[in-house]
Amino acid sequence: MTCLITYGGHQRGLFFLRAPGAGPGELLCGDLPADALRHFAALVEEVIVPILTNKKNHQGWPQVVSQDIVRHVHNLKSTIFTVVGQVDGKTLLPLPAGSEGIEDIDLENEKSMERIDKSLVYAMESAIIDWSHQIQEALKKESSEPLLQGSNPNPKVELEFWKNRCDDLECIYNQLTTRKVRNMMELLERVESSYIPAFKTMLMDVEAALTEAQDVHLHLTPLKRRLEDVERVEFSEVKPFLLPLLHVVCLIWVTSKHYNMPVRIVVLLQEICNLLIEQALVYLSPEDLLKGDMEESLGKVRMVLGILNMFKEAFEERREKLHMYYEPGQEVREWDFSSTMVFARLDTFLKRLEMVEDLLATSLDLMKLEKIEFSGIKGKTLGQQVLDMYEEFQEAYKVFSERTYDCLDLTNTDFEQDAFGFQQKVEDMDRRLGTIFIQAFDDASNLDHAFKLLDMFGSLLERPAVAADAAGKYSVLISMFSRALDHARLIYSRHIQAELKLGSPPVHKNMPPVAGALRWAQELRARIQVPFDHFRHIPHLCLDSAEGRRVIEKYEEMIQLLDRYQEKLYADWSQTVSGKSQYNLTQPLIRRDPETKLIPVNFDPQLVSVLRELSYLSGSRLGAIPPTAAEIYSSKESYRQLAANLELMVNRYNKVLKTVLEVEYPLIQEQLWDINLKLKKAEETLNWKMEGVWAHISMVMDDVHDLEQRIQKAKNNVEEIQTIVGSWASPIFVRRDCKRESLLSLEDCQDRLERRYSLVRESGQRIHLLVKENQSLLLADPASDIWKAYVDYVDEIVLDGFFTAIECSLKYLLENTDPKAGLPPLFEVQLDLVIPDLIFQPSLDPGTNDGFCDVVEGLLNDIYRISSLVPRLAEHSGFLHYQADMEDMADPADMRHELMGRVQAVMAACCDYRSAFDHYSYLYGEDRKEFFRQFLLYGHILTAAEIEAHAENGVPESPPTLQQFREQIDSYEKIYEEVNRIEPISIFQSWMKVDARPFKASLLNVIKRWSLVFKQHLMDHVMHSLSDLDEFIKTADKGLSKKVEKGDYDGSVEIMGHLLAVKERHSVTDAMFEPLKQTVELLKTYEQELPEEVYKQLEELPEKWNNIKKLAIAVKQHVAPLQANEMTVVRKSCAAFDVEQHRFRERFRKEAPFRFDPKKPYQLLDTKHIEIKQMESAMTSIYESAGLFEVTVPDYKQLKQCRKELCLLKELWDMISLVGTCLDDWQTTKWADINVENMDLECKKFAREIRNLDKEVRAWDAFTGLDSKVKNMLTALKAVAELQNPAIRERHWNQLMQVTGVRFVMDSDTALADLLKLNLHNFEDEVRGIVDKAVREMSMEKVLKELKMTWSTMEFQYEPHPRTNIPLLKSDEELIETLEDNQVQLQNLMTSKCIAFFLEEVSIWQRKLSTTDSVISLWFEVQRTWSHLESIFIGSEDIRAQLPKDSKRFEGIDVDFKELAYETQKTPNVVEATNKPGLSQQLEDIQSRLSLCEKALAEYLDMKRLAFPRFYFVSSADLLDILSNGTNPQLVQRHLSKLFDSLARMKFQLDSEQKPTRVGLGMYSREEEYVSFSEPWDCSGQVEVWLSHVLDSMRATVRDEMTEAVMAYEEKPREQWLFDYPAQVALCCTRIWWTTEVGIAFARVEEGYENAMKE
Repeated sequence: MTCLITYGGHQRGLFFLRAPGAGPGELLCGDLPADALRHFAALVEEVIVPILTNKKNHQGWPQVVSQDIVRHVHNLKSTIFTVVGQVDGKTLLPLPAGSEGIEDIDLENEKSMERIDKSLVYAMESAIIDWSHQIQEALKKESSEPLLQGSNPNPKVELEFWKNRCDDLECIYNQLTTRKVRNMMELLERVESSYIPAFKTMLMDVEAALTEAQDVHLHLTPLKRRLEDVERVEFSEVKPFLLPLLHVVCLIWVTSKHYNMPVRIVVLLQEICNLLIEQALVYLSPEDLLKGDMEESLGKVRMVLGILNMFKEAFEERREKLHMYYEPGQEVREWDFSSTMVFARLDTFLKRLEMVEDLLATSLDLMKLEKIEFSGIKGKTLGQQVLDMYEEFQEAYKVFSERTYDCLDLTNTDFEQDAFGFQQKVEDMDRRLGTIFIQAFDDASNLDHAFKLLDMFGSLLERPAVAADAAGKYSVLISMFSRALDHARLIYSRHIQAELKLGSPPVHKNMPPVAGALRWAQELRARIQVPFDHFRHIPHLCLDSAEGRRVIEKYEEMIQLLDRYQEKLYADWSQTVSGKSQYNLTQPLIRRDPETKLIPVNFDPQLVSVLRELSYLSGSRLGAIPPTAAEIYSSKESYRQLAANLELMVNRYNKVLKTVLEVEYPLIQEQLWDINLKLKKAEETLNWKMEGVWAHISMVMDDVHDLEQRIQKAKNNVEEIQTIVGSWASPIFVRRDCKRESLLSLEDCQDRLERRYSLVRESGQRIHLLVKENQSLLLADPASDIWKAYVDYVDEIVLDGFFTAIECSLKYLLENTDPKAGLPPLFEVQLDLVIPDLIFQPSLDPGTNDGFCDVVEGLLNDIYRISSLVPRLAEHSGFLHYQADMEDMADPADMRHELMGRVQAVMAACCDYRSAFDHYSYLYGEDRKEFFRQFLLYGHILTAAEIEAHAENGVPESPPTLQQFREQIDSYEKIYEEVNRIEPISIFQSWMKVDARPFKASLLNVIKRWSLVFKQHLMDHVMHSLSDLDEFIKTADKGLSKKVEKGDYDGSVEIMGHLLAVKERHSVTDAMFEPLKQTVELLKTYEQELPEEVYKQLEELPEKWNNIKKLAIAVKQHVAPLQANEMTVVRKSCAAFDVEQHRFRERFRKEAPFRFDPKKPYQLLDTKHIEIKQMESAMTSIYESAGLFEVTVPDYKQLKQCRKELCLLKELWDMISLVGTCLDDWQTTKWADINVENMDLECKKFAREIRNLDKEVRAWDAFTGLDSKVKNMLTALKAVAELQNPAIRERHWNQLMQVTGVRFVMDSDTALADLLKLNLHNFEDEVRGIVDKAVREMSMEKVLKELKMTWSTMEFQYEPHPRTNIPLLKSDEELIETLEDNQVQLQNLMTSKCIAFFLEEVSIWQRKLSTTDSVISLWFEVQRTWSHLESIFIGSEDIRAQLPKDSKRFEGIDVDFKELAYETQKTPNVVEATNKPGLSQQLEDIQSRLSLCEKALAEYLDMKRLAFPRFYFVSSADLLDILSNGTNPQLVQRHLSKLFDSLARMKFQLDSEQKPTRVGLGMYSREEEYVSFSEPWDCSGQVEVWLSHVLDSMRATVRDEMTEAVMAYEEKPREQWLFDYPAQVALCCTRIWWTTEVGIAFARVEEGYENAMKE
């Protein structure tokens, strides 16, 4: 296998070769040059030929073999030479063998000729034969060969053929004319070869063919550019390039000497046809032609057909005009060949295209079946039949879309078969479609339906089968048109009758009367004219029959009637139009509504109607416009502009009045007054005919426009402020990347917070700029109260914006922390092991700084802080920003409290989760080294009981066994597996994610370390044991091998030392090898590998040890005499030292500092230390000598006990010195600087350290003294801490001195030493009692002080009575709440045991506040009753007349209450005002009298409700207002909506001064819909009486309206009818008629009318 690769711009070939018998992976590979043939040719030329033809390489070869090799090599070279030429498209002529030096032969020299070998001549003649074959093959080639072979070449193949032929023949000619070939020919001529004539003939043939090829190539070259133009453009654009292409072909025919042969020009034209076919196929995309859009495909096919047919026509045209290309007198050669020779393939292609075109055109026609819908009784059935036919068509056409063949492939007959089958099915469908058309036409109910049917079928009617069926229906169509003309005549007659009856023509909708009537006439004309025009466009319809002529006469008669009607109507209107217009032009420009103060433009509707008539009629051809009307119409633009400008001004003015806010109106009130003054003239004097109206109006317009723009701009600014604050309403803190599954990233919170803060700050600046701009727009004084009220309004908007923003962020946090919401976790904490504690990051422990609670609290504070970033708009409020108000709002505070509650709950849950791991605390809490030390000593950890039990002598050591090591390691491995199964992630309350992976990893690491301690110890034990033994054996072997002479003491000592060492290790070493092997096996089970050297030592050392034991036995026998002498000397030394150490023990007990009161304890300790050290040195020397010579030595316990006690004494006196120094330093501390907490902690620390001293020292006097000193100090410090309480007063110090019996002065110089002199540790309970009493008295003192401060500043707030301006107490929730709280506090103080000192003061305050509470309650009750009754008995004359006795009683109450109110106002303080003597009795008297008035009033109201029951719908206050204003219906109107549903107000008749009277004309709904009463009604007299009359009038009006509406429903268009009657009447009547019509439709359905419901 070979392949080509490109690397670095160069191509290389790769080959892969499998040798015979090679395995699957045995491949040979290598690289080759890209042009392997040339490489091979060069190899043969330069390597193989020189080697194989070199005579030196033939030595020893037979001559026959040598010649055969040379011949074969030459043949190989010639063959390769020829093949290389063929690859390049050239004919290369190989030279004969032996012709290498033919150029050097001197042909004139006879001797040279004689030396020529006959074989060379033979080779040259053979070469001429071969050349003739090659040349003849080249000359026989023709450009028509591809066509003859069945391929379809394009013209480029023709051009390429002649170019290559020219190059090839030129190459042959150049080879035949080389010097070498000429010499060969001369040589053959000399030898008179018979091949010379053949060579010359061959040369002449080549020359002639070359001349011909050059001529053809020259003339065909211009054709190349034309062909490229054809190929370059889209086929749809190729038409302009075809004529130039044929023009060039004609020029080639005329000018070329060798190409003007029919056979060659036919080939060229066939190739051009092939090119066009190729381009057409590319353009048409045959594979998608029948699968894509049919209309588009049909267009393409027709485009291609047009172009190809045009090409054929152009060819025929050029054939006929070919003589025009010849010069005069030049012989004309016509194209006398048949066109079929040129267009045979093209004609076949065109035929196939026409078949495709017919198929697509038919399919497009049948595609219309999908959109055909029939009406009428049979419409559904016929529609279903057409739909079935459409589905059949789709199924038939699907054959083409499912086929994979090329429909334009001329060799494919499957398409023709499918097309034929499709055409048969279509013919059947055409016949069925004709039948359906006939049935649908018969079912058409009128002419419009018939024409719609014809339009729907459209081109389908031109299909032969359908057209034949439809021909018989055209006469029916004429009859239908005749009936339509009769119906139009009937409509005309009814219209004329209605006009005579009404006095004017019926108005066309939305048009003025005359123009509407004219439009009706035009529509009736169109009703008959449109069908008549349709008749003209039906190709198969003929009106020349008798019936047709009668129809035409009817049509013309109806047209004449309509023309006469229009002319008469126009003439009547022309006579009356002028008079109507003049009056309306003298009316004022605007009017003003007295109630709403709004102004409309007073351009009369009649005038508008005239202008509308003129607008419609001015362009008609009915007659001349009257002069007056024409004059008005000529000024219509000025009227239109004036009316439009007035309408614009009025709209702006009304918009200001309607949209101005309550806070904005005071700011623009003066400007409105100025505008109203200017508008007064337009309301009274200015009319539409006056000159100079525009000048006055334009001034007012500018003022109104300016005011409207400024107000609108101010409103826009307020809306922008609302938009700005609305932009804050998104959560500040959200999940990372706003993804639902992400956590809240605390790292990103700061960035988001800064961005939000920046936004709010910028927004705040913008808001302030907008408010400042509004101040300039509204021309407001910033110091005025009305501007401050406006600022308060905007300030409230900003406050609401902050509320929404904070609420949004809090809701987001609440929603995402709701356990029931099912959302992913919001927060994440990590559980980590920071030895010795388990901690959360962030911390979840209560009370820690920077914990999770602080983080959430910080987030909430950050949320609230946004309200502090915008300076307060209302600077007069006294607040710099909005945060204080936001923090006082209850809803955000509740959400914040709820969120923090969830935080506390989840923190508790997480802490419980952490507590579940406490049973692992020993792993990281215990000291690993201490644990392992005790394990090595005792085999387990000592318990407190064991230590207590062996306190005297210590716990006996019990080293662990190998099994204990195994158990210990296995326990850690088990724990490791258990911990490894812990879930790394836990979710609490659905929103807190706890990541325990750090803890888990740390704990697993700790467990591994525990396990490794034991494993490492075993490994170290094995290696050290073997290493020590190896080293010992080497040392012992070296030492025991030395020779010892008699008298050599040092040598004897050294030998004895080695013997002793061997003896000591004997039993241990003998028993160590087996345990070591077991240990190694155990380590292997835990995958702990030991060095290879250990295994080697474990095998060799047992034998070495046995050898050293044998050597020791031999040496010991040799040195036995020397050992006996030394033993005697050592025993004597031991006895003497034992006596000395007993004497030293007695001196030590007497002289050492065991008491608490020595003067220089450290000097004594140093002395004893030196003495003991000397004794220990002597003892050590004795031990060493005794050990060497195997002498038993006493234990010398007395000396060891002295050393132990000396160390304990040193430790004890260090503690005594430290405690004494510290306490002495404290005693100088001043009273104000005493930090009892630090001192107490230090003393407790001392106490713990003292308790940790060795138990042996507790019996010593020094220890007892130290312990007592520290305990007394701790007790005294407790008392001092209590005495530092700020509640301690001078009286309490005196009590303390009496208890202790010690007197001192308590001032700033008092130090701790002065207090310690009191011996406070002996009076702990007494001190605690004094301090407790002081604390309680201090709290009482604080309460009374706050009480006094509160009520000294507490004052009544007053507000004026709306009608009388009497100062009334203002309800103050803070006052009432404070009063209740303070009363409860005083009651609590009275129950205290420590009340004695404050009893009198508390009792006084209790009495004052109790009085205040009762007086305030009574006052508010009296005030509320008086305010309610005052407006009734004083302000209502009607009530006073009805209840004269009670009114008199109330006048007395009114005088008393007012005096009391003014008197109380003079004393603003609450306590002072309410504790005045006799005040409570006065209020009770007034209240009892007010109760009598209330009772009388209630009886009066019940009487009125019985008279008019609808009074029960209103409150007593509203009823009193109605009764008090009963004689003024205008004031009662505001209560009508409460008495009558949806009634807003009434319309009253106006008097001559345009003031409303008491006569009601109609009523307005809340939606401002007006309904006139059926007859006016008088609203005089008692209110309940005239309201009853109004109710009766309302009922009568609605009854009359409904009767009229039901009757008029069928007489008017529904659009007009709806607006002629009230909405509720229209709705009710619509329901009535709908029910009626549905009933009729059901009845018709039962009678057999299937479409009754649709119609």
